[in-house]
Amino acid sequence: MSTSSPRTDPRVIRTRQLIRDAFIDLLEETELEKITVNRIAERATINRVTFYLHYRDIPDMMERIADDMIQEIRAILRDIPKQSRSGDADWSTLIKILEHIAANAKFYTVLLASKSIPVFTDRLMKLMVELITSRAEKRDAALANSAIAVPTDIAIWYGSSAFIGTIVCWLRSGMPYTPHYLAKQLSLLFRLHQTGGSE
Repeated sequence: MSTSSPRTDPRVIRTRQLIRDAFIDLLEETELEKITVNRIAERATINRVTFYLHYRDIPDMMERIADDMIQEIRAILRDIPKQSRSGDADWSTLIKILEHIAANAKFYTVLLASKSIPVFTDRLMKLMVELITSRAEKRDAALANSAIAVPTDIAIWYGSSAFIGTIVCWLRSGMPYTPHYLAKQLSLLFRLHQTGGSE
């Protein structure tokens, strides 16, 4: 999973990637509480001093990895062309997010599906709340006369939780559906719930 920025030294990027990969590998094998800086450094084939040049400690490392995860998803979302129809934009967004998760399946399976370390699910939930809030605000006027009026905050809680829960189940099941197929099904479900099942 690339987390580079244009001005970051390639050696720094490589070292941080080694540390992240080592951390993910260790999480596959053992509980978070048993992972130490020494074990991460040994697995990453670096020394402790190098680790501390990049991160204060393991909690700081997890916060920074979570930040990188969200920045990468945001970068993908920024690259999605603006569509004339909001449904097309939603479709593109879903596909791009799911393709990114599939391309980094080991990372997401360990951090979201297997271990459920709160910092990662919390950051992803916050991002999804932002996306769904923005989407809901654009459609409030269109749904103002709907026979079924669900408070916006409840709709946002439901949508973000349902999306992340689906991703976790998809990962735990070994991704039996392609990102494209899953995006299509989610799109259909979102549309169904928007209309109260009246389509």
